[in-house]
Amino acid sequence: MTARNATDIALEHVRSLIECADEAPTLQALAHEARLSPSHLQRAFRRRYGMSPAEYHRARRFGQFKAALREGAAVTDAVYDAGFGSGSRVYEHSDRLLGMTPASYRAGGAGADIRYTTTGTPLGRLLVATTTRGICSVTLGDTDAELEQRLADEFPHAARQRIDAGREEWLDAVIARIASDLGWSDARAPALPPLDVAATAFQWRVWEALTRIPAGVTKSYGELAAELGMPGAARAIGNACGNNRLALIVPCHRIIREDGSLGGWRWGVERKRALLASERRDDARRSRSVAA
Repeated sequence: MTARNATDIALEHVRSLIECADEAPTLQALAHEARLSPSHLQRAFRRRYGMSPAEYHRARRFGQFKAALREGAAVTDAVYDAGFGSGSRVYEHSDRLLGMTPASYRAGGAGADIRYTTTGTPLGRLLVATTTRGICSVTLGDTDAELEQRLADEFPHAARQRIDAGREEWLDAVIARIASDLGWSDARAPALPPLDVAATAFQWRVWEALTRIPAGVTKSYGELAAELGMPGAARAIGNACGNNRLALIVPCHRIIREDGSLGGWRWGVERKRALLASERRDDARRSRSVAA
């Protein structure tokens, strides 16, 4: 067995220990189990999984916490069932990981003020929604009614207000940026507003990596995992892509299966096929223009 294989096995053992732990194991204890030095374990674990052992444990608990909230558990019950021990520890990180307070998330966005608009695109109807903090949803569909229902399902108790095009700076900026990036408009692309979405540190890392894939280029889950220094994390990367709520902003359509087939896409595989084809045509046209 090579040293690399031995380290991979040790890291997977550490990950399984974290998965089973109610309280976060100390780095020293995990290093002892892995037969690695604490500093070596910290670096190797971060390379493979995109976060430290402590962050992995916290992200896992937040996943359990969010699931319990969405299923209707009381906030206090969800806090303790997820192993936090106190509500204050949840609120320390909730703004970054939930995008709103736990009580508001559990209540379907109660207290959030969401403004949204819809517009037509070559891929169908597009809905863009923002809170007072940033973009919270970008989705594609066949009809406005379908898109509005999705938004209502995600934030059933938020105050949702439809805004006509041209009357909300952030909404218009998102639409203009998408149109420019995808070659639907020749207008100069404005800067994107900040994001207000629920995500773990690992999901953010995957999403940021997706934005670095050039338009028209595809990569497999395994290829992206290798680039992030996390071989063996292809399934976790697939889950991160599946949790993306920002169509076209976070280009998860550029990820394909290991065999080269397109695989699925939250907003429809035919849209994915058409989008990639459009990106490749635009890239070829730009290349011809530069060559000329």
